[in-house]
Amino acid sequence: MAVIRVRVLGIDPGSQRTGFGVLDAIGPRLSYVASGVIRTASGDFASRLCEIFRCVQTIVSDYQPQEIAIERVFMNRNADSALKLGQARGAAICGTADSKAEIFEYAPRQIKLAVVGSGSAEKAQVQLMMKNILKLEGPVAADAADALATAVCHALRARVRAAAIRGAQRR
Repeated sequence: MAVIRVRVLGIDPGSQRTGFGVLDAIGPRLSYVASGVIRTASGDFASRLCEIFRCVQTIVSDYQPQEIAIERVFMNRNADSALKLGQARGAAICGTADSKAEIFEYAPRQIKLAVVGSGSAEKAQVQLMMKNILKLEGPVAADAADALATAVCHALRARVRAAAIRGAQRR
């Protein structure tokens, strides 16, 4: 039986810092490939959106993900912040458009629950779990850890979907 490798790009969108994380799901193993943070210049908002778009395009071109997982926008008390976050998220999604990868969306609580076991986990807990799950050395920026967590959440859910399909085929 051949082991299938699926490369997943996780994105944690933000108008000032957009995290990205790339991992390979190889059978039951998750293997770290790369991660980082796109830090936008302090220019006007449209320029920052263009920068997010271009950087995500480059990341997609460099790493060739087969699947992309992105965090959904959640509504907080500040509608203006949520709107800006949604626009940054849109710029990131547009940056993936040239790839043939399918895009999956996950709520922040869903991601934290999948990787930490609590939907209300703190950023430091997510960072620690990403270091442990992916066996990373040294510090991991919070936004990069969130993006990796998004990719891990997706990889774990994909395994569950695949197992359900295999189980249904056996019946």
